[in-house]
Amino acid sequence: MTEPMPSPSPVRVTLADDHDILRQGLRLLLSLQPDLRVVGEARTGREVVEVVESTQSDVVVMDISMPDLDGLEACRIIRSKQPATQVLILTMHESEGYFLQALHAGAAGYLVKKAAPAELHTAILTVAHGGVFLYPGLAKALVRAYLAQSATPPITPSQPSKSQEALKSSNTAEELQVLTPRELEVLTLVAEGYTNQEIADRLILSIKTVQAHRANVIEKLGLRDITHLVRFALRHGLIPPEP
Repeated sequence: MTEPMPSPSPVRVTLADDHDILRQGLRLLLSLQPDLRVVGEARTGREVVEVVESTQSDVVVMDISMPDLDGLEACRIIRSKQPATQVLILTMHESEGYFLQALHAGAAGYLVKKAAPAELHTAILTVAHGGVFLYPGLAKALVRAYLAQSATPPITPSQPSKSQEALKSSNTAEELQVLTPRELEVLTLVAEGYTNQEIADRLILSIKTVQAHRANVIEKLGLRDITHLVRFALRHGLIPPEP
């Protein structure tokens, strides 16, 4: 008789917010989801760093405004000490400034508190499985920020020469040459916001194979986080800049 396949373990979640009522409400809400399990809570930034270290959480759902150490700095520390733990920022701030700071700090997701409960559930699962979750309307901010940062005034009013364009194309081809065709596909899909599972389904691969390709891409290109990955994809024309 065939043994039944074991059910996947619930995603281990730590909640960090200095408002006790909100934190307790989140715990109650997430307890209704069989694929999630709250394993820790914290009121301050320093406390969440300690809690994550002791619980080995998969995902931290964290506010930005907290006493002792703000959520952005706590995110940086968590990502440096516990790289397997993903951070989902849950905040009242919808500004692009906070959003971009969160990505630079290493957050894999950004959600505002007015979002529907179903969005929170989706966001947690997305970042837990290697994806990126951006609150609607903020994704374009990442592209705009990259394009603005990349825009530099020309030295002369003349257009680039053909030799300059050829050199640029040559450098691009050389950088991408280190990737296999499949790794290039995975890089593009990750930059577009697909999760590991979605990429696996799309390319008809196992999720472990996708994870291996993703790890190879990051190692070969020397990328550190999703911000650098998106910048690389934009710079090489792998994904189009949104208007």
